[in-house]
Amino acid sequence: MLLREVKARLTQNELAHLGSGEVGYIRKMRSEEVSRCFPEAPDIDPSLDLWALFGADGTPILLTDNRSSTFYKAAEDDLRTVSLH
Repeated sequence: MLLREVKARLTQNELAHLGSGEVGYIRKMRSEEVSRCFPEAPDIDPSLDLWALFGADGTPILLTDNRSSTFYKAAEDDLRTVSLH
């Protein structure tokens, strides 16, 4: 019910930008997902474990094969990371 109350007070645009520049999320990606989020990325070996950092609004920030690098980049950009399930 709290989310409904918050949504009622925010415009769609405000909700879409909630956490922008302050919050980021990290998620594991499969190689076949990469071109959708990172169109400039080269072909990637499907056996690699990939990690991506995204802004709160879904903007792709970093793609790497090293999970720790995503946390370092988030800290460098002063982003708090959140867990998504």
